[in-house]
Amino acid sequence: MTLIHTCYRIVDIDESVAFYEALGFEERHRMALPDGATNVFLGTPGDSDRLELTYNPGVESYEIGTGYGHIAITTPDIDVTLADLGTRGISPERAPYTVSADGPRICFVRDPNGYRIEIVEGTG
Repeated sequence: MTLIHTCYRIVDIDESVAFYEALGFEERHRMALPDGATNVFLGTPGDSDRLELTYNPGVESYEIGTGYGHIAITTPDIDVTLADLGTRGISPERAPYTVSADGPRICFVRDPNGYRIEIVEGTG
């Protein structure tokens, strides 16, 4: 078996797509569903569509709940990435840090819907 994608619900397509594009994702396609919902598929260069964002018209917010943790992406240089994100109004929850002495530097940002994204320095 292979994990093919992660999906979560959003309240504003344009704002959410802009956020993920700032993280290096590319919008690949949109699919209108019979109930009026829209699925937006995104992926990083050289990879398949790994993120599906679902927009349901008329929904103004979602409860993230206590079960959701985060998704993680890699970057070769976390300082350069954070500087670029800062120019787009995206700030980390706190400065990059390591969890263990030999571990990679990490930090977290939140998308426009409040979902946490872990940024990990390294090649993944």
